[in-house]
Amino acid sequence: MKLYSDFAAQRARQVTADIIALALIAVSIAVGVFVFSTVAQLARFGRQMQTAGADFRTSMTDVGAQLGGVPLIGSGISAPFDTASSAGDTLAAAGQTQQDLVMQAAIALGVGVAALPILLVLLVWLLPRLRFISRATRTRTLMRAGLDTDLLALRALTHQKVGTIAKVSPDALGAWRRGDPQVVRELAGLELRSVGIRVP
Repeated sequence: MKLYSDFAAQRARQVTADIIALALIAVSIAVGVFVFSTVAQLARFGRQMQTAGADFRTSMTDVGAQLGGVPLIGSGISAPFDTASSAGDTLAAAGQTQQDLVMQAAIALGVGVAALPILLVLLVWLLPRLRFISRATRTRTLMRAGLDTDLLALRALTHQKVGTIAKVSPDALGAWRRGDPQVVRELAGLELRSVGIRVP
């Protein structure tokens, strides 16, 4: 697999782009984690509510149990406290619901904040890099298998920009058909340079 160009200037650009892209991905992940942790802190209100509800339920249940032991009137006095303890359950459940909603929002915001820049970086950086690696690796493999300059020149005629080809020869296609060795060699060099391979 050929990851980088044989040409120093192109290789330096590729390495720089790789470093910048990886740094942007790392920063995006760090920002996403920061947003997640910041939003997740709002869940502490839900935890406090849940704790308060549980404590209130326990207190009301204990008071009801103690008053229930009073002779003759115990069952009548403890009934309101038993009812009040269910309010503690409701408060605790509301606290748990708030925590769940905050965590869902924290995950969604954290992932969203990190994912969007990462996707943009991958589209702008990774796809061209993968295309370069694929073309360079395939071309190098074909050259080792005996790919000649005529076929490389033909690939240049089909892959390179018209203006670039015209700089080699105004009638590059005709020169290729005639087998002009100079034009064929220059066209092959264009194709190899575009995939980062130095002419042997």
